Amino acid sequence: MRDEEAALDIVQDAMLKLAEKYGDKPAGEFPMLFQRILQNTIRDYYRRKKVRSLWTSLFSAFSSAEDEEFDLLESLPVEEGKGFFAATPHGLVEQGQVLAIIEEEIKKLPQRQRQAFLMRYWEDLDIAETAAAMGCSEGSVKTHCSRATHSLAAALKAKGIEP
Repeated sequence: MRDEEAALDIVQDAMLKLAEKYGDKPAGEFPMLFQRILQNTIRDYYRRKKVRSLWTSLFSAFSSAEDEEFDLLESLPVEEGKGFFAATPHGLVEQGQVLAIIEEEIKKLPQRQRQAFLMRYWEDLDIAETAAAMGCSEGSVKTHCSRATHSLAAALKAKGIEP
């Protein structure tokens, strides 16, 4: 792992999971349990990163501290040779159209899927925080997010929009 802070966070999360769920086990089992928990935590990190990168390529964080009324869905990053759209009037119009389609597709999601998707990928809450906010299990959050991303991807692909 190249990001030292992320690596430290992963190890810390794995240690907390070990303490919370297996604190009553014999100390001799800790190394094996910790190794397994750490592997799963690393897999979860990379899965989240993969899904998040799909959506952040479409919805990058653009707002600045001065611009409180900034609407994330109004624009995509436009850099010469980068991003999805050229920095031309035609590219800007196309960008606006794509963002309007994305916004409409998000509105069409069932309420629980929309809530889970927005909390996880836009608000950057982890699974436990999202589950607590939604009043459901972590498994339900994972299911809602998975269904939302698959629905959005299929709807956007059907309209000819692919990352």
